[in-house]
Amino acid sequence: MVPASSGSFAAADGVLISFDVVGSGPDVVLHHGFAADSALNWLQPGVVDALVASGRRVITFDARGHGRSGKPHDPRAYEGMVMVDDVRGLLDHLGVEAVDAVGYSMGGLVTAALMVSEPRVRSAVLGGVGRRLVLSSVGAGAGADARGAAEEGRAANGDDGGAGSGGVDLAFGTIADALEADDPTTIADEQGRNFRAFADITGADRRALAALQRSRRVPSIDLGAATVPVLVLAGDRDELVGDPAELAGAIPGAELVVVGGDHLQAVLDPAFTRAIVEFLERVSPIAAG
Repeated sequence: MVPASSGSFAAADGVLISFDVVGSGPDVVLHHGFAADSALNWLQPGVVDALVASGRRVITFDARGHGRSGKPHDPRAYEGMVMVDDVRGLLDHLGVEAVDAVGYSMGGLVTAALMVSEPRVRSAVLGGVGRRLVLSSVGAGAGADARGAAEEGRAANGDDGGAGSGGVDLAFGTIADALEADDPTTIADEQGRNFRAFADITGADRRALAALQRSRRVPSIDLGAATVPVLVLAGDRDELVGDPAELAGAIPGAELVVVGGDHLQAVLDPAFTRAIVEFLERVSPIAAG
């Protein structure tokens, strides 16, 4: 589907964020995952087309460090709540007064932080996140995917160390090292190899992604403070995110839908798109007339 409009805006620190808008009706913003972009997570699986067909205006964008947006190589460009603020800036730029927010993986973490801090969010879909978000209560940007994966690995090995521990920080560095390696065959760490392979497949800027992994952690998210309808959506073979039921249980009134697939494949299951459309139809209905 051809976007009704495309453009970019300068974030508070000057990084350009590229976006597309298509359709008409109530606004929904879609935030993609780490090393992906809006086309890979939302256009190709048919999520955008389905939401537009349901009567909504769909806003997609490439997060900083990804796709068509600016790709700083300085870790300071990804610190704190900057990726949450990028979404706020996009809403401001487009004059959006109310929005349903949908995110996957890294985008799910950004959306979790947004839903408890941004009054314009009227509902949220947290895709590709689970128990690891409860364990770490990590906020949106800076290495969130890798941090959660590292904590899940530590928990599986009987190590319940805190999110700020040296072991998890080492995992960030290991992934960053893998992304920066000149020869991928020299990468010994399995998690690092996996992240590097995905970045190579998507043609991502590996230096920018490494900078994101090296950036400082962000404030925690008070999941219990969520006051909007929330859907937790994950694949049944997604071993990266941990149990999505535990995340849903930590959010007041949250619903849970499990579809087929692992962390990369879940977005391709037609049930994934259907769950988003049906959830929004119930909690954010389109006014007749």
